[in-house]
Amino acid sequence: MAMQQAANQTAGVRTSALPKRAIKRVGYHVFVGGLALLMLYPILWLVASSLKPNDEIFSTAYSLIPSKLELGNYVTGWKGFAGTTFATFLKNSLIISIVSTIGAVISSALVGYSFARISFWGRGFWFGCMMVTMMLPHDVTMISQYVMFAKLGWLGSFKPILVPQFFATPFFVFLIVQFIRTIPKEMDEAAKMDGCSRYGIFFRIILPMIVPALITSTIFSFYWRWDDFINPLLYLNRPELYPMSLALKLFLDAESINNWGGMFAMSTVSLLPIVIVFFIFQKYIVEGISTSGLKG
Repeated sequence: MAMQQAANQTAGVRTSALPKRAIKRVGYHVFVGGLALLMLYPILWLVASSLKPNDEIFSTAYSLIPSKLELGNYVTGWKGFAGTTFATFLKNSLIISIVSTIGAVISSALVGYSFARISFWGRGFWFGCMMVTMMLPHDVTMISQYVMFAKLGWLGSFKPILVPQFFATPFFVFLIVQFIRTIPKEMDEAAKMDGCSRYGIFFRIILPMIVPALITSTIFSFYWRWDDFINPLLYLNRPELYPMSLALKLFLDAESINNWGGMFAMSTVSLLPIVIVFFIFQKYIVEGISTSGLKG
């Protein structure tokens, strides 16, 4: 009898605990969903505004549902300016982002491997100098870089934007160094005994194992170059060379009516490559950053 009473009490405790657990779970999901909606609201507003007539965008700013779909914003926005269509701006953005990303990732992988695996005089000093450069704002070096590129005759071309990316990016080097340090050095020694050179070890052993760090670097580099505004503004002086980030500014004219609908429509188009790249490779971002924080 006593055992039955104890069992009933235990069952009662479990039954009473279930609603509390369910309430906590529901509350957690409501909180996370609300936070996600709050963060997504600007994007939802952008997409909704791209489908509104120009005179309705700010008069019904709090509404996410257009009174009528204005798909003409995408047509007028895609026509571009002064004979330069938005397809040209999209092509320029892709050239800058893809070439810069390839240069930054490859050079950073080589430099990271050198710091992580090759012993040379002053390695710690030079690694520290590289880390210090991560703390320098771009504004500090912007004038000196502009003067240097002007003397080289590179202004008005993609060279000032593309060439520096082939000399490694400190953040990516640090990320890759931390990742390589998690790989046992015994694998290098075994490969060396099998006749692999340093380049063979890098390309056959190290490179396949740091793919998450490389993909993380690729995503960040692509995003930074795609979203870059100040460098194209400084170095590009012809509309046919403008990327999308700079071309969007052309929709705003202080001396005429602003084409807000076209600007929001092309802003929505400019988001698509970033969203696609992120959702394809999102699992590698967490894996690359979390693993790079460990020491081997």
